[in-house]
Amino acid sequence: MLESLLAFAGAAVLIALVPGPSTVVIMRQSLRSGRRAGLWAVLGNETGVLLWGVAAAVGLSALLAASRLAYEGLRVAGAVVLVWFGVRALWGARRGGPAAAAAGEDLRDERGGGGAGAGASGWRSYRLGLVTNFANPKAGVFAVSFLPQFVPEGWPVAAVLVGFSVLWALIDLVWYTAVVWLVGSARRVLGRPVVRRRLDQVSGVVLVGLGVRLAAEAR
Repeated sequence: MLESLLAFAGAAVLIALVPGPSTVVIMRQSLRSGRRAGLWAVLGNETGVLLWGVAAAVGLSALLAASRLAYEGLRVAGAVVLVWFGVRALWGARRGGPAAAAAGEDLRDERGGGGAGAGASGWRSYRLGLVTNFANPKAGVFAVSFLPQFVPEGWPVAAVLVGFSVLWALIDLVWYTAVVWLVGSARRVLGRPVVRRRLDQVSGVVLVGLGVRLAAEAR
């Protein structure tokens, strides 16, 4: 069991390092609204990881992998979501970025204040992270094809898959927390209006590109 656990942990680390839609969204939230918003987006993403793992444990991801209709439906919906997020980022950059009042609110959130506004912003970032994770049908297929490879013979498959999902989410959490911290540290430079608009444009183009690629991919 220890060998399987170490092998899975190593593979999960490599997977976490590969950038994708979640990476773009988490970095953008960290830049726009500070570390707190970035961490909420991370928690949303990891909730998605856990739910995909549980789905694999109960066989729902296997249904997604086996059913072309289910996969294609989720693929198209995911592509629409990613393109929508990208278009919103491009539109925000075109409008010239956030107003000074919004910037002040972000700064208060970063320092731990903000009250109900900070909570609402955190919830929005959480939902954004969760939806971004769900927008990728490959996550479900990946869960059902990747996780079971590491289940030792004779062990209860469902229980081990759930345990691996928790470990996967924790590894992801550590990596993305480091990403959020680094982006937050560079926020004074990256948060300048001109730089921020350019980064919004880049993240928007990347998200639209990922959505278009997902829509165009054949299974």
